[in-house]
Amino acid sequence: MQATAYTYDPETRCGSVLLDDGTPVPFDAGAFDAGGLRLLRPGQRVRIELADAADGSTGEPGRRRVTLVTLQTF
Repeated sequence: MQATAYTYDPETRCGSVLLDDGTPVPFDAGAFDAGGLRLLRPGQRVRIELADAADGSTGEPGRRRVTLVTLQTF
């Protein structure tokens, strides 16, 4: 799935993306590290993978979480 980088903190490696419908979805350092990125700028198009937070991870059941964020290449 594609999204747009919205926020990113290089110290914590956490941030959020905006889905194409404008919905913000946060990501943690694990999702950022899984993509192999070193830096992310707001406005960059990214490819993400989502999982339901009820899959055994922490978070509210039914909420989506990003498991991978990497740059979108054409």
